[in-house]
Amino acid sequence: MSKLDELLRELCPDGVEYKKLGEIATISRGGNFQKKDFLTEGVPCIHYGQIYTKYGLFADKTFTFISEECAIKQKMAQPNDIVMAVTSENIEDVCKCLAWLGDEPVAVSGHSAIIHHSQNAKYLVYYFHSQMFFAQKRKLAHGTKVIEVTPDALANITLPVPPAEIQHEVVRVLDSYTENVAELQRQLTAELTARQKQYEFYRDKLLTFDVLRGGTINFCQRTLGELFDFRNGLSKGKEFFGKGTPFVRYTDVYNHRTLRKKDITALVECTEDEKERLKVSRGDVLFTRTSETAEDIGWSSVMLDDMDDCVFNGFTIKATPKTKELLPEYCAYCFSTSDFRQYVTKHCAFTTRASLTGNTIAQYRMTIPPLDIQSRIVNVLDNFEKICSDLKIGLPAEIEARQKQYEYYRDKLLTFAENGNTILSRAEQSRAEQSRAEQSRAEQSTD
Repeated sequence: MSKLDELLRELCPDGVEYKKLGEIATISRGGNFQKKDFLTEGVPCIHYGQIYTKYGLFADKTFTFISEECAIKQKMAQPNDIVMAVTSENIEDVCKCLAWLGDEPVAVSGHSAIIHHSQNAKYLVYYFHSQMFFAQKRKLAHGTKVIEVTPDALANITLPVPPAEIQHEVVRVLDSYTENVAELQRQLTAELTARQKQYEFYRDKLLTFDVLRGGTINFCQRTLGELFDFRNGLSKGKEFFGKGTPFVRYTDVYNHRTLRKKDITALVECTEDEKERLKVSRGDVLFTRTSETAEDIGWSSVMLDDMDDCVFNGFTIKATPKTKELLPEYCAYCFSTSDFRQYVTKHCAFTTRASLTGNTIAQYRMTIPPLDIQSRIVNVLDNFEKICSDLKIGLPAEIEARQKQYEYYRDKLLTFAENGNTILSRAEQSRAEQSRAEQSRAEQSTD
């Protein structure tokens, strides 16, 4: 029997008392400071939006501060209080919260609730992330574009309130399990990152050549200007989009190393002359040519399908092959190498935005092996990329499975027989559930 079961039998032989949140806590709204009030030092503060983006379940330090003059007008959360964001764009995120475990009060912004209580703060936070709480907040939430659960409504939330010793033991178990899951996620994420770096290393290695002179293999180097014609794309007003000719968007290029017909989902109205001048065909390479940062320009995508009609957008550059010396699939790998990325970031222009021209790309020198060697390189990299893609699917799936397992056991630990009902140990509960499941399967087979 676990320590938690022992405590339940000793301290709650007739079940755990359930109470309204309003019975064990006072709930108030946050203050009214804005992001513009943030300082690098001063009085600690938590803006409600930061609960979603900056913090986990518990916090003892803040990322931002406000002046003492501003803090005087604010609502403060005391150490051990819960800070909860009570608005969100979706039901899943509304009521996300943290326990403030710092040594001094912290200013809390509007769209937040401060829950002042005498319970174990971690216990409450774990409960506020359970499915039992989710089911209740769904009934209390209102709004369409912005979902809200008001502090007054939160007072009606019902939750189990076991003695302090039991709350402490639940927190101890969940803290340990949380750390184990977090460590596993760190290991899996590190494995995924390592495999990706390994892939990039071998890709770059395969695509780095010492040009042989006087040898039997005919390697040569050419500038991209010798190999491609460059042209900027189509710029049109919003009213022209939504119907007409298939249209390659900036995001299509940025998010795909290669493009297929099925990837082109946007449409634009254009003239016959525009269709002819800006046509995208198999073998064409598209480059992103403008962005806020140098790291985001020069990303490429190669069209691998023959297109009947297709044009491309004005924030990209199209490189149309002038030679049959290049396989499109080979080009797709060449323009994603570290060497090409370094060339782009070094030679792009930057004023208010980073930009790249066809003339700049045209000066890059590219090594061209014979077509049969290009094909062999493509086959090797395709296989390597498939392995990496499988990892990108498998490892995140494993991380998600562990997270779901954690959530299941968290909710089990936070589920108690209500006062007046017989207490079953966790093992007894599991056996009872298994028995009910077997009985249900037996009844179905009889039917």
